[in-house]
Amino acid sequence: MKKQTLFWSSNIKKLRERKKLSQEELAQKLGISRPKLNAHENGKTRNPPADDLINFSTFFGISVDTLLKIDLRKVGELRIRELEAGNDAFASGTKIRVLATTVDKANDDNVELVPEKAKAGYRSGYGDPEWIAELPHYTLPGLSKERKYRIFPITGDSMLPYPDGCYIVGEYVEDWLSLKDDTLCILILKSGGNDFVFKQVENRIKNGKILLAKSLNTLYQPYEVPVSDLIEVWKYRAHLADTITMLTHDVTSEQLLRMMQEMKIEISKLTAKTAA
Repeated sequence: MKKQTLFWSSNIKKLRERKKLSQEELAQKLGISRPKLNAHENGKTRNPPADDLINFSTFFGISVDTLLKIDLRKVGELRIRELEAGNDAFASGTKIRVLATTVDKANDDNVELVPEKAKAGYRSGYGDPEWIAELPHYTLPGLSKERKYRIFPITGDSMLPYPDGCYIVGEYVEDWLSLKDDTLCILILKSGGNDFVFKQVENRIKNGKILLAKSLNTLYQPYEVPVSDLIEVWKYRAHLADTITMLTHDVTSEQLLRMMQEMKIEISKLTAKTAA
């Protein structure tokens, strides 16, 4: 069995610095000595006592499992605030969905772009911080810093008038039960020929544990997506295309066109690099 990597020491240091506390200040709040805290942060405490695990977990408001198993250095500020607010998958006993993300210098989440060439690998790479870090990333004007966004390419004619080859800006959905009927979503799937699909969904999770995926093009029949086959859900917020530009926030068309041009240049560079 592969040995589990533990992130206790780096997480304690990250969370202390995030709260802008010195080692002396945090030690006082925890009721421990500064040398003991320093040993925790520098990996010199290989098997932290249960009392210390609970003490740190209670102070930071994050479960012991998360403090041990998730590298919080690669988790954005939004995700950490969600963990502190009680949306800790380990603590609640539900399947963990800590989102791998990238952040800018201000520790705000970037908007990553999944290029067409990376589309087929999203299913295996979505939870790998290093894979996510390799994606092109941007800052889109007008989007909330309190939410997480990602850009996905779509193909085919099943969702016309959203054209083949356009890009969907999706907002990460933490609570799938909150989805309203007829919401447009990118669905990341565990199985099937596509790693993700763009569909209008009907929420039947509460009673049937499924989402009904519907195409806007009536030539395509609706089909059921079991919750057990879902990895992530991203709610539509905007799309970028040559002929159509829509956004639910106050963003000018000029800003979006400039963003789209920058993305196309980036994609062209990636394609050329792959071909070489």
